[in-house]
Amino acid sequence: MHNPYTIHRQVDNAYLVRERDRRLLRELLGVVAVVLVLGGGLLAYTWVHIEILETGYRIDDSEKQLHQLLEEERRQRLEVAYLAHPERIYQRAQSDLGMHPPTMAQTLFYEELVR
Repeated sequence: MHNPYTIHRQVDNAYLVRERDRRLLRELLGVVAVVLVLGGGLLAYTWVHIEILETGYRIDDSEKQLHQLLEEERRQRLEVAYLAHPERIYQRAQSDLGMHPPTMAQTLFYEELVR
């Protein structure tokens, strides 16, 4: 307010020292603590969720590998059954190795050896 009876002086605030507001510092520390707790919880939840997904992917890969191995085992069992069939062995012995059934002259009986 300007009135003719007031004296106007320039105020020099250079020497004023502002006092720290301790309540503001406590509030700031509380907010930081809440943010850290919430952020830590969010990071923990995200980490757990990612681990669950990775474990699911590993289980899926293991199941696929198990299925492939079972299929390979089934194919190999079929091949063993085919190759171990007596007729197949007989044919391969004759065609590939030139083998023939023994004659009676080539046959030795156990009873003849024991006497």
